[in-house]
Amino acid sequence: MAAMTAITTHEFSGTGTVLNPATGAVAGEVHWTDPADVPGIAAKLRAAQRDWEQRGAKGRAKALAGFAVWLGEHRSEIEELLVKETGKSAVDAAQEVPLLIMILSYVIKTMEKALAPESRPAALPFLAIKKITLHYRPRPVVGIIAPWNYPVANAMMDAIGALAAGCSVLLKPSERTPLTAEVLRRGWLESGAPDVLALAQGAREISEAVIDNVDFVQFTGSTPTGRKVMERAARRLTPVSLELGGKDPMIVCEDADIDLAAHAAVWGAMFNAGQTCVSVERVYVLEPVYDQFVEAVVRDVKALQVGAGEGHFGALIDESQVAVVERHVADAKAKGARVLTGGERPDGPGSFYPPTVLVDVDHSMACMTEETFGPTLPIMKVGSVAEAIRLANDSEYGLSASVFSRDVERAKDIALQLDCGAANINDVISNLMCTTAPMGGWKASGIGARFGGADGLRKYCRVETVVAPRTNVGAGGNYYHNSLKALARMNRMMTKMALARPRRTAKRG
Repeated sequence: MAAMTAITTHEFSGTGTVLNPATGAVAGEVHWTDPADVPGIAAKLRAAQRDWEQRGAKGRAKALAGFAVWLGEHRSEIEELLVKETGKSAVDAAQEVPLLIMILSYVIKTMEKALAPESRPAALPFLAIKKITLHYRPRPVVGIIAPWNYPVANAMMDAIGALAAGCSVLLKPSERTPLTAEVLRRGWLESGAPDVLALAQGAREISEAVIDNVDFVQFTGSTPTGRKVMERAARRLTPVSLELGGKDPMIVCEDADIDLAAHAAVWGAMFNAGQTCVSVERVYVLEPVYDQFVEAVVRDVKALQVGAGEGHFGALIDESQVAVVERHVADAKAKGARVLTGGERPDGPGSFYPPTVLVDVDHSMACMTEETFGPTLPIMKVGSVAEAIRLANDSEYGLSASVFSRDVERAKDIALQLDCGAANINDVISNLMCTTAPMGGWKASGIGARFGGADGLRKYCRVETVVAPRTNVGAGGNYYHNSLKALARMNRMMTKMALARPRRTAKRG
């Protein structure tokens, strides 16, 4: 994810105006939260959470279902605001609400079972006199610090899991995209849900206040900012889950379906103007199909239309993001890369940058090693799969990757040699839709994961283990009131029983 904007504190007091980055028109106004008010907001959420938890999974599922219906009924309103606030194309904006509804549908279906008390067996037969039960109890207030690239999906996909678990949620949307969060909170209340979802609007000081007043932090953003979030949370030993930057590689084998791979590379690199944590940011193509692949990519890119609201993708979020793309392209050109499409910012208003294909690239260039978060597609020729794997792993990031080959088993073998949280075979970004599996990064791409079936809800809970007697027989055998001989006898018996399995295993050939 791209880093948070560095804006001075005085810009976040009173009321602020949000501009459309594609047109410069006013998208709306927002009332910035006073950092001094955040403890009070958190306190109200903490009080409301008790009743929310007492509803049980069934009661909360009904409220979440009502919110899903509201989202479906207000999809057009949300998407129109998304286009105004972010400069997205209508095509890209249309992806967010359906994704949320799909996540809600899955959570509603599975949450009761996922959050039910869980029995655990005894470690050894002689310990079976105890009944072990795990209870998943929600953390009272979860703080979500969300990014600007998907103001609807990235804010609520994490909030859904926390709300389902029985937590209250304090959402801090990006200061670049505060408006859609206001609509989402309005929808939560209009759908009949209780007031357990609140907003804190602002930048760094508000983020710090949120971290200081919640019981769990879910952060999505840049790696440098993620480190600061973790440092702040460590002061109170508040647990965190961090979904951070990426530089996702794509490997195209010599036996790949080249048209499919080209279509995927272009969509994966250009979707949302490249402002996606799991964008295709670099491509390694085996030499026998390199020219064919590049030709297919250039063909696809030349057919793309860029525009505010209309077209395949829209503007970047602001001038600072355009500057990153310009720097990466200029650096690549200076070091010998060739630009096959784009490469120059167009004249006219708006934070636009054209879809840019770069070839003759290598790892001396920022476009291959730093997160670009823009509509660029650098393509590198490699002589072997082993070289592609080595280069793909030559990165501080490890979010996701993709491998293209007609031999799926071969592609799976390659995927399992890549250092990343997820790998897609003959597709890109699809792991984001697999809510039964965890979505998280390795290395500097994060800690923890979102989704993951039951784990995606349980991450917002504290686990309480209750150990109860099945029978009073055997209780107190190792208490001090017994004789020293009895205690020694009990210790010998327990040791002998516990050693039975290790001894059998050690004797096996």
